[in-house]
Amino acid sequence: MMSAEKLIEFFGMKPLPAEGGFYVETYRSKEKISAAALPARYSGERHFGTAILYLLTTDTFSRLHKLRSDETFHFYLGDPVTMLQLRPDRTGRIITLGQDILNGHRIQATVPQGTWQGCMLSESGKFALMGTTIAPGFEFADFEAGEQEKLLIQYPEQKDLIIRLTREEQQ
Repeated sequence: MMSAEKLIEFFGMKPLPAEGGFYVETYRSKEKISAAALPARYSGERHFGTAILYLLTTDTFSRLHKLRSDETFHFYLGDPVTMLQLRPDRTGRIITLGQDILNGHRIQATVPQGTWQGCMLSESGKFALMGTTIAPGFEFADFEAGEQEKLLIQYPEQKDLIIRLTREEQQ
């Protein structure tokens, strides 16, 4: 039987710093884009693209954060995941990542750069294995953690999810 523990061991996953969940990098392009060719929001050169496997468990969640690049999530297996996206125009949306695509689940979802994002297992879920692809490629310097108080002021209609996705208890 598939379990989070077996997947973590099989893929050699480690806790994802600052965000939560478990990950293993599966791809980092050899070629890079020069800093001069990138928008000013980047602090230096970046790889063309990166990809990871990402696992959520009952004890973890993806803390609300934003990145400097677009990020596309790919749902592989396990239980549905609730994703919150908070856009720069102060609107938000909730997406369910999962396999029940005929009932509204999505197996792929893109988070535009600069959008606050976080996700967690849906109620009674045990684990979810996903992947993410980022272009230009991810660097930890591109990660910004959300501050609960500021997000609650900007997006009051998403209060419950903001509180759940900014709480301190992680792994």
